[in-house]
Amino acid sequence: MSSSGPKASLNFIEEIVEEDLRTGRWDGRVHTRFPPEPNGYLHIGHAKSILLNWGLARRHGGQFNLRFDDTNPVKEEQEYVDSIIQDVQWLGADWEGRLFFASDYFDQMCQWAIELIEKGKAYVCDLTSEQVSAMRGAPTRPGQESPYRNRSVEENLDLFRRMRAGEFPDGARTLRAKIDMASPNLNLRDPIMYRILHTPHHRTGDRWCIYPMYDWAHGLEDSIEGITHSICTLEFENHRPLYDWFIDAINEGRPEPIHHPRQIEFARLALTHTVMSKRRLLELVREHHVRGWDDPRMPTIAGLRRRGHTPEAIREFCQRIGVAKANSTVDIAQLEDCVREDLNRRAPRRMAVLRPLRVVLTNYPEGQTEQLEAVNNPENPDAGSRPVPFSRVLYIERDDFREVPPPKFHRLSPGKEVRLRCAYFVTCQEAVRDAAGEIIELRCTYDPATRGGSAPDGRKVKATIHWVSAEHAVQAEVRLFDHLFRAADPSGVPEGGDWRQSLNPHSLETIGDARLEPGLAAAGAGERFQFERLGYFCADLDTSPQRPVFNRIVTLRDTWAKIERRS
Repeated sequence: MSSSGPKASLNFIEEIVEEDLRTGRWDGRVHTRFPPEPNGYLHIGHAKSILLNWGLARRHGGQFNLRFDDTNPVKEEQEYVDSIIQDVQWLGADWEGRLFFASDYFDQMCQWAIELIEKGKAYVCDLTSEQVSAMRGAPTRPGQESPYRNRSVEENLDLFRRMRAGEFPDGARTLRAKIDMASPNLNLRDPIMYRILHTPHHRTGDRWCIYPMYDWAHGLEDSIEGITHSICTLEFENHRPLYDWFIDAINEGRPEPIHHPRQIEFARLALTHTVMSKRRLLELVREHHVRGWDDPRMPTIAGLRRRGHTPEAIREFCQRIGVAKANSTVDIAQLEDCVREDLNRRAPRRMAVLRPLRVVLTNYPEGQTEQLEAVNNPENPDAGSRPVPFSRVLYIERDDFREVPPPKFHRLSPGKEVRLRCAYFVTCQEAVRDAAGEIIELRCTYDPATRGGSAPDGRKVKATIHWVSAEHAVQAEVRLFDHLFRAADPSGVPEGGDWRQSLNPHSLETIGDARLEPGLAAAGAGERFQFERLGYFCADLDTSPQRPVFNRIVTLRDTWAKIERRS
């Protein structure tokens, strides 16, 4: 029997690439790129695109570029450039020094625009943006030609030169391609190539006052860089004819044609219980519904990283959901499952009590402390163990005690014996109340013969609970996150409704009096742990030895569906 397993099935983009390689379309080359606009932080949908493009190049020994489509200085900032570079690096995609900007090519784009004017394929138009939109027509009705469409080549060249020189105010004129105002594809109805913007650019400063539109710039950037497969999301499918038209128009009559890549579209990623529009994410930040782009409730890569997601889990998630031709929505539970599987293998176990209830072991010697051994990760034999201090006074979770236990409640209650994780069997003798009647302390006894969690006489207990030593515990802030939106589809609001109405008011719960194992005080920002029985947690950027702060990454299992059913 052959040792080689069946070959993994290819998605439709991989099939296209394989066929191009088989036919020698690009001389055996595969060259992809990720071209973000630096007008916001990347989200997990961008992660899918990054990993797809980088993975195709790596799989075929090709090249992968990181290129910023910085053609709109009104919305772009250096902060976004820096964050995108950090995010792509964190995901593990290596552009091997091929970091480019659309602004690197402004001179060449401008020269090609002049060539189209000279060929009679572009003209300067004095219509306002509102007039251009009104005259574009509808899919079932042809548009109207601009009254400036038939200017002479000489006049267009002069006006475009003066636009470039800064003679005209913002919006006064545009350069438009002369294509077909009756085309059923509205994108081909004399699209705008350049607009006037007297706005400093984050890289070129005041050098330019005309800026290329995305549709004009996109294919030219790909051509200059020698991209073979220009992979875009599905909303650009109707723009592909324009992508091809611009390059073909430049190449018409040219003795040495410029490179013409192949544009391929795939379905973008949509996740339940969140929004993926950069515009809406920006509104969430500006309106202070979240604490910033890296808020752990956000679907941004920065937010997922701060929450504690691993790049390995995100790569696995993108691999599982695959690449499709039709848009669909993925349940966020699939992402959470990938995170759990990854962290189950790697996250050290620790004990933490989020809502502490004081326990006094009345028969444990006062002033005594002993060190017990706790396993760091049962999934990893090489992880070893650690010492955990144990003393007379402990904290347990308040939910682990019921004075009147309901049916099938096997944790601590009067007269009930339970196991303390890696420690002893204990039995509750008494619950102490304050003046208001609230239980503030449990009086228990321990069995010294059960050290390590087993009884020499063979008796069994039905529950094991976690704990921390009160004397040694570290007080910490713990942030518990749930979905940012209650609705699975926040955008699915009735006409005239507000997508914000589905914001979850309980998406963040902050616990300020959690008690942790003492070693967790030294955790550095980004370190991940499983808090036993509670979930996976990550030390936040705000953490310090004096005041540890932890974010809950994900629960130990998917409880959200159960919560929704109960509500």
